[in-house]
Amino acid sequence: MLHNLLDPVYWLTFGYVGLAVIVFAESGLLAGFFLPGDTLLITAGILASQGHLNIFLTLVIVVVAAIVGDSVGYFIGSKVGPKLFTRPDSRFFSQKNLHEAHAFFEKYGAQSIIFARFVPIVRTFIPTIAGVSKLSYKKFLTYNVLGGTLWGLVVTLLGYTLGRIIPNMDHYILPVVIVVMVVSFIPAVVHLQKRKHAKTTEVTND
Repeated sequence: MLHNLLDPVYWLTFGYVGLAVIVFAESGLLAGFFLPGDTLLITAGILASQGHLNIFLTLVIVVVAAIVGDSVGYFIGSKVGPKLFTRPDSRFFSQKNLHEAHAFFEKYGAQSIIFARFVPIVRTFIPTIAGVSKLSYKKFLTYNVLGGTLWGLVVTLLGYTLGRIIPNMDHYILPVVIVVMVVSFIPAVVHLQKRKHAKTTEVTND
């Protein structure tokens, strides 16, 4: 069951509905942080290049689902507020992930809504953090639209381009997904290392 949840190909067997639901959930629902994001878009792009999906419809669905998902995450944060930081850990929720996203938001401000789109896990929590922080929805929506559109177009079209220039690319989806997963986590690892170094420096100075 867990394997299916993490498998972008599995979700795309449900067609455009599966694509929309997972992009929506991974973008703004706190329990969706473990769902495929970048790998789903890359896979959708590859399948579109092979004629299994319509690329224009795919792009529209991804962008709209991403924007709506982030908006829902924002309203969850605005309604729940600081209580979210006292919520106990569970199988689908982690205080560590929440605090990392909060640190990301504190560092980059409203621009983090765009940057976080390209950082797995963080992008799921950032909209909620923005809501908790009482960022005006008008400003949030502006960055949300920019980030959702940029992420949806760039990542999906990357998969589509790979599918167009590499023969039988649909036969190599699994290794491509693995590479994308590794690459997509690099920004998160770099961010964590910087935070760790900063904390170490503070302790040393004290």
